[in-house]
Amino acid sequence: MAEKQVDVVVVGLGPGGEYAAQKLAEAGLRVVGVERALVGGECPFYGCIPSKMMIRAADSLAEARRAVTLAGEVRVVPDWTLVATRIDKQATNHWNDESHTTRLEEAGVEIVRGHGRLDGTGRVTVDGTTYVAARGVVLNAGTEPATLPIDGLAGTPYWTNREVMRLTELPASLVVIGGGPIGAELAQAFSRFGVRVTVLEAADRLLGPAEPEASAVIAEVFEREGIEVVTGANISRVSHDGTFHVEVDGRTIDAEQLLVAAGRRTNLADLGLETVGLDPQARVVEVDEHLRAGERLWAVGDITGKGQFTHVSMYQGERVVRDILGRDGAVADYRALSWVTFTDPEVAVVGMTERQAREAGLNVVTGHADIPESSRGWIHQAGSDGIVKVVADADRGILVGACVASPAGGEVIGLLATAVHAEVPVATLKGMHFAYPTFHRTIESALDDLGDV
Repeated sequence: MAEKQVDVVVVGLGPGGEYAAQKLAEAGLRVVGVERALVGGECPFYGCIPSKMMIRAADSLAEARRAVTLAGEVRVVPDWTLVATRIDKQATNHWNDESHTTRLEEAGVEIVRGHGRLDGTGRVTVDGTTYVAARGVVLNAGTEPATLPIDGLAGTPYWTNREVMRLTELPASLVVIGGGPIGAELAQAFSRFGVRVTVLEAADRLLGPAEPEASAVIAEVFEREGIEVVTGANISRVSHDGTFHVEVDGRTIDAEQLLVAAGRRTNLADLGLETVGLDPQARVVEVDEHLRAGERLWAVGDITGKGQFTHVSMYQGERVVRDILGRDGAVADYRALSWVTFTDPEVAVVGMTERQAREAGLNVVTGHADIPESSRGWIHQAGSDGIVKVVADADRGILVGACVASPAGGEVIGLLATAVHAEVPVATLKGMHFAYPTFHRTIESALDDLGDV
């Protein structure tokens, strides 16, 4: 077997791995990037970018329909081909494997196509060649859509988020298994394009990781928009004879298509973890505050279990680059991790939920405010559903978490993310100016609801 000496091998060129490979190469290191699929990872091709383009179009339709209430009669004719064409155009002209590959190669990264497998400390084997990394190896193996052990499901042509992004024609009806962020986002988008949608969620509410108050807002919006939501769903069987038949809780739901959006699983099988003393059966790769997983071994992205988000992967990649290059800087800190579900209204979360804070033994006080009762909510009228909830540690007088369900909720959360990250005293936050009339001004009302924290 041939061997090649390099400085760093990056296994998996999704966002965090791509970032690390490029920056390390630009620093003068000999970097090999190993990728068996698409350079750039899930986000630009099947996740963040195309799904948000789809959602943007669906939200525009909804806003146009609201104009009937706000401004008078309008005619809105949905055209899915415009959405599909736009996504395809973006994939062709910008978000494509070639553009990501070219950028890395221009930085000096050698890209190797194939399945990379650890072969001991600092060693990665790809199709008969072993790359020996003097500085070490960065793992960024990513995730793939999870499968479910539902009787009959495996033999059907169901969709995951990947098949949906290639869609050129809409089905008349759709069952979505999974009411988490991916399932909720796509369910609402398809519904707004005229598809009859049913969401089946095994838990007792949609968007389980968010606050219950935000879940309730989305459930109410879905009901109003005609999306059937079944929580606590126990799916016993799926069959397909040209139509999908989903047996759930004693009834059968028929639909033209079925989307399985029930989470993701890490790509750790056959990665050679056992050759570096790690458990090959583990769900995640345990890392320290520098993202070190072992001797001359780092891991970033979904496989670390710190949050399956592009921004987390790139955040970790930046810290790995500093560690490998011996540069000082802040270590990884997830206290103020924020994330957004792009339903309408958007649901944004930072830090701890109330439940997590109580389980951590904190002296918890919460504050609430309703978006429709704010001045901006009253002005906005149709589509102003939402809440702001803040979670405070009364002993320290700081926020430890917050949740926003609001139009542009992903932007409103920014102030709260800063507050949690920097541990800004609640008293200081209460003394701020909140521009009028804005959605983020509702934060002031939620802070007032905390009382004397």
